[in-house]
Amino acid sequence: MKLLFKIFLIVSFIFNIGLADEIKIFDFTKAEISNLQVRKVRGADNETFYTVGNDKNGNFLKSVADNAASGLGKEIKIDLNKTPFINITWKVEKDLPGIKEDTKKGHDFAARVFVIKKTGVTLLSNRAINYVFSSNNEVGSNWPSPYTKKSIDNVLASTKNNLNEWVTVKANVKDDFKRFHDLDVSELNGVAIMSDTDNSKKKSIAYFQNIYFSSK
Repeated sequence: MKLLFKIFLIVSFIFNIGLADEIKIFDFTKAEISNLQVRKVRGADNETFYTVGNDKNGNFLKSVADNAASGLGKEIKIDLNKTPFINITWKVEKDLPGIKEDTKKGHDFAARVFVIKKTGVTLLSNRAINYVFSSNNEVGSNWPSPYTKKSIDNVLASTKNNLNEWVTVKANVKDDFKRFHDLDVSELNGVAIMSDTDNSKKKSIAYFQNIYFSSK
């Protein structure tokens, strides 16, 4: 009996370590969506329409942006020394072909996930990395946002390779802050999702699922 109890304790300990090595960001439920911070982009005519659903792999968020731009954000502290990798599963059903994403006129993405580090007392002082599902650029492409150099667009997926297909991607956020911003960041302060088409005046449809941070 004592041996069985010891085995149970060891298994429980290992299981809990595994949980600690993964930090889930979104549940994608109606209750959660109603409590997330909604931020409409200044000057946009409409807000992006977000709904939740589920499939065999769990809950997902569907976004429809029709000449629209707004994001859903969550303030959350992530220890990048323990869990530096962001993992995203997403799909773009309707993309935005023909736009120049590194210009103000074409700075739209059917799907993007921001990671945010507070570096001052105002929103404008924050640094961000914008992980995007591009409609026109190859995976690995990156550039400063045409609106602010404090945010870097980094292409993790592209409809040139995966249109209307679920794709799972991973990035080392800690290394990316050093590479793009020359900052040694140990802790993030927030994560946000956005689909936007306010510059191109087009329509996009995308899905997000299973966004979490991991140790490897």
